[in-house]
Amino acid sequence: MKKLILFITILCSTFSFAQPPAGPPQGGARPATVIPGTVNPEAPRGNGKITGILIDSTTNKPVEFATIALLSVQTGKPVDGTTSDEKGKFSLTKLLPGEYRLQVSFLGYKNKETGKLKIERGTDINVGNVTLAPDVRTLKEVNVVGQAAVLEEKVDRLVYNADKDVTNKGGDAAEVMRKVPMLSVDLDGNVSLRGSSNVRVLINNKPSTIVAASVGDALKQIPADMIKSVEVITSPSAKYDAEGSAGIINIITKKNTLQGLTLNVDAGVGNRGSNLGLNGNYRAGKMGFSLGGFGRANYNLIGKSENTQRSFVDGVTTETRQMSDSKNQFIFGNYQLGFDYDIAKNQSITASLRYGAQNGKTSQNLTTLLFPGGLIPGQTSRRDVDLKNLSGTVDLNVDYTRTFKKPQQELSILTQFSRNNRTNDYEAELFGNTAIISGRDRNDNLSYNQESTIQIDYQTPIKTNQQIEFGGKGIFRQVDSDYKYFISTGPDGEYGQNPLRPNNGLDYNQNVAATYLSYTYTTKTKYTIKAGARYEYTMIDANFRSETPGQSIDIPSYGNLVPSINISKSLKGGKIVKLAYNRRLQRPGIQFLNPNVNAANPQNITFGNPYLEPELTDNIELSTSANIKKTYLNLSLFARRTDNSIESVRTTSQDGVITTTYQNIGHKENYGANVFGNVSVTSKWQVGGGFDAYHSYITNNSPSAALNASNSGWVVTGRLFTNLSLKNGWGVQGFGFMQGRNVQLQGYQTGFSFYTLGIKKDFKDDKGQTKGSLGLAGENFLANRFKMRTELSSPTFQQSNTNYFYNRGVRLTFSYRIGKMSFNQPQKRKKSVNNDDVKDGGGDGGGQQGGNNRQR
Repeated sequence: MKKLILFITILCSTFSFAQPPAGPPQGGARPATVIPGTVNPEAPRGNGKITGILIDSTTNKPVEFATIALLSVQTGKPVDGTTSDEKGKFSLTKLLPGEYRLQVSFLGYKNKETGKLKIERGTDINVGNVTLAPDVRTLKEVNVVGQAAVLEEKVDRLVYNADKDVTNKGGDAAEVMRKVPMLSVDLDGNVSLRGSSNVRVLINNKPSTIVAASVGDALKQIPADMIKSVEVITSPSAKYDAEGSAGIINIITKKNTLQGLTLNVDAGVGNRGSNLGLNGNYRAGKMGFSLGGFGRANYNLIGKSENTQRSFVDGVTTETRQMSDSKNQFIFGNYQLGFDYDIAKNQSITASLRYGAQNGKTSQNLTTLLFPGGLIPGQTSRRDVDLKNLSGTVDLNVDYTRTFKKPQQELSILTQFSRNNRTNDYEAELFGNTAIISGRDRNDNLSYNQESTIQIDYQTPIKTNQQIEFGGKGIFRQVDSDYKYFISTGPDGEYGQNPLRPNNGLDYNQNVAATYLSYTYTTKTKYTIKAGARYEYTMIDANFRSETPGQSIDIPSYGNLVPSINISKSLKGGKIVKLAYNRRLQRPGIQFLNPNVNAANPQNITFGNPYLEPELTDNIELSTSANIKKTYLNLSLFARRTDNSIESVRTTSQDGVITTTYQNIGHKENYGANVFGNVSVTSKWQVGGGFDAYHSYITNNSPSAALNASNSGWVVTGRLFTNLSLKNGWGVQGFGFMQGRNVQLQGYQTGFSFYTLGIKKDFKDDKGQTKGSLGLAGENFLANRFKMRTELSSPTFQQSNTNYFYNRGVRLTFSYRIGKMSFNQPQKRKKSVNNDDVKDGGGDGGGQQGGNNRQR
């Protein structure tokens, strides 16, 4: 705790002495020599005032950090200036009587000037919404459009514009996530943010039960071609669910905002996977439809692992050595239907239906050598294991939004139904020292995770510099797991129930009622304070289901109050310094709760714990950014403390079996920094990258000497990308990522690297618009394989595991658009449910479960 207090003191001291970095104002075309906010303090000032809101003419969203210059009508020169805040609002105060015009400029937009504004003594003018149009110019029939950067920072989030990266074509969401600053993605697709896997993943601001079941599986079902951007929200406000202790990741998919009928065809083929996608959109007047489907097949995915473990029980050492080879194949499908209708000028309704499917199969040959007493082999066995990972997910949303005459006043009613049906089965053939099958065993595990949600939100401004938001939400969640164990003797024996493991099931009902209040205040000195609190009350009804009467699981209801506060200060040239604190909680997901015993590898058994309670986390963050000539830099410092953390608990038996489950006995502290930047070497060449470094301390606080463990150390990750635009529609992009050694509770895991290089050719029609593209990308093409080692130890066991990954790949991609389009009217901002409240995934990668060495 002393370390946390010291780190917070350092952050606050840094904030107190923060100075605005040197550099020109942010934006493209700029008004003369004006620097927003630079007015001689000794010059005479009046009491006139001009306020307004900047709005994007195509999306109807606020334009942040744009430059507003106040021009004298008499001289045409700037006399004052400012920048818009995160809601597009701006204010010019203490103005002398006179006649003025406003000039607005920002990168990617056309300059905008207002008409004549006359200021007299005490005049207060509100110019209302000032719309900015995208900067589109036609030069020799070549369409040049102001483009967003690959990386953007907004007041409450970091945005990675995935559609600007050609190396993403033909990939999946896991490959996209690896390129996002502050995120780390392992080779199984599991995501962590600043060293914590307790992060909530949303799709278009919506949750999905497939993400609750497995983040890694969900990311593989989302094609990279359909991802527009990825938003990382490290300090969510009270409006967001209290779940997601490390933060929230929001995946924004591409949407069609044009009038007419279009059809997009995306295809790719490679040595490790192929994909085909069809997406159609139709919009006429107030009504729009979209229908899309995407399929992806992965093949030639091989893996190899070596595992050595020793157990120390009652003075006896037992050593187990295992070697495995695996082959994997996966088929993913993603299909969705969307509808939106503008009921009236200020009312709209949207609906969407999405179905996602996964069919994953793994074949594994596992050889085990057992050394009783740690001396000579006493037993040799082989298992041929077939694993199935099947799932089907349905997400249905119906949302209603109403706006009012007052800007930023809005009411929304959001509903969602989501269900994920999942099958995790394995069947194993057992061999002794001969090639004859001595027996078989099987585990069937059918489960589903279902959520129904209703949410009501209301926001309204108070005067011109204040806003209040409040609302309520109900989540009704049902989790069911049905697990059975079978065994047979001989190659053709019939299956019967395994006498060592009775068939059983789990019924787990969780209801969450939440309410929140948030208040935003912007001062005349350009401080913005957003403070709020959220209260969530959780009720759980759970019991085991078996052939005998069900055994009730006594988990008391609990309530949590989670406060949050975000403070930002606008500095000269559009720079911002932000300080934030929030408290979060993390409920366990199905992977942690499921009591099914996974014994695909009988020497490493895993099962969940339905008695788990939520984790509680306190976060504090300080960040700043600056534009220095052609370079953009961002720096953030953070501290995070988690109590009641869900940690792995491993025990050993006399025959060398390691059993893993989970308990609320953990405590974590992470302190670190994130640095990233982007340099425009020329107008057509960008280079960017950064690194994340944090110190991690983990302990499980177990009273048992055999289980007690703690560990600490530094973890460093880095990334580098480059983007080069060439003539005639050609472009080249490259990306590299490296993660250093990762600290785990009982040991460490070595790092890994990942790199891609791609080239793309765009084809345009006779009007200069892009109609199609052809791309070629390679990943990890310089090495045939690389390995990752995990070392774990405790007073009762030692484990050393090495995984070999063969992921050299190359793919050819094709995209083509059919249809006639025209610009649509600005659409209202759509809202949707987002549930941010379940800890995903399971384990820290230490144990060797069946299929652990599969390749992606």
